[in-house]
Amino acid sequence: MKSVHHPELSIRIGKMELKNPVIVASGTFGYGQEFENFMDLSQLGAIIPKGISLNPMQGNPPPRIFETNGGILNSIGLQNPGLQVFIKEKLPYLKKIKTNLIINFFGKTQAEYVELARRLDSLDGISGLEMNISCPNVKQGGIIFGSDSKMTYRLVSEVKKSIRRPLIVKLSPNVTDITVIARSAEEGGADAVSLINTFKAMAINIHTKKPELGNVTGGLSGPAIKPIALRMVWEVSRAVKIPVIGMGGIMKAEDAIEFMLAGASAIQIGTANLIRPMTGIEVINGIKKYLIQTKMDQIQSLIGFFKA
Repeated sequence: MKSVHHPELSIRIGKMELKNPVIVASGTFGYGQEFENFMDLSQLGAIIPKGISLNPMQGNPPPRIFETNGGILNSIGLQNPGLQVFIKEKLPYLKKIKTNLIINFFGKTQAEYVELARRLDSLDGISGLEMNISCPNVKQGGIIFGSDSKMTYRLVSEVKKSIRRPLIVKLSPNVTDITVIARSAEEGGADAVSLINTFKAMAINIHTKKPELGNVTGGLSGPAIKPIALRMVWEVSRAVKIPVIGMGGIMKAEDAIEFMLAGASAIQIGTANLIRPMTGIEVINGIKKYLIQTKMDQIQSLIGFFKA
């Protein structure tokens, strides 16, 4: 056990051991290389590159990003080069970084999810998988996997059977009760859940009388959603026994500490990466400083400390 002058920041998520609880979120950190001039990437607890699908995806029509009060609307549409290009062009660089590499992935059908998970699991240099269950299930007429607890359970169960590495399930906030979905993911075999993804939202230009986004609606992220995200993380952490990874508007160390007090074992930084690329390192240092100031010798003492 470390002294309060050097508090222990390491945390376990399933079979993964992270040197600290700070993870950079999928879709906000490119494929890592874009940020190498801003920081020592190996200092991060884990890196989650842009989400990967089995086949290339072109994404949504522009405009794709619109800044709002306290946040960002994005409608990228999960654009990515597909699995084969990722393996050939992106993975070699990511594997060289001396930290955990967690791959975010998604599919249109259960079969696609399972196939992608199986192929990713067979690759060297990957610590774990994060499964995004906010994608449309085309065969089910547009029903979202992450909003139907039975579909969540079936999908997680099938994916978990086909892999050896830890599975994190990324939850959508656009549901009636997120704890129901979280429990279904846990029952299906998830090693952890991460939440929340963006809120469905929109903006209208009053001069053109047209939407600000090419896809009309998009996902809202940033400080505006933090209080809601914090509440959802608190609720889920009390509903499941597996680790909870919190995200949603974390801009500084104080935000991350709030999420951990509410029950998050680790946190992800998203929108802040686009504003201040060094945010991840600043948050790590800020958490360390807080532990020293409060005379806590390990990060575990912080997790779930808050009691209502």
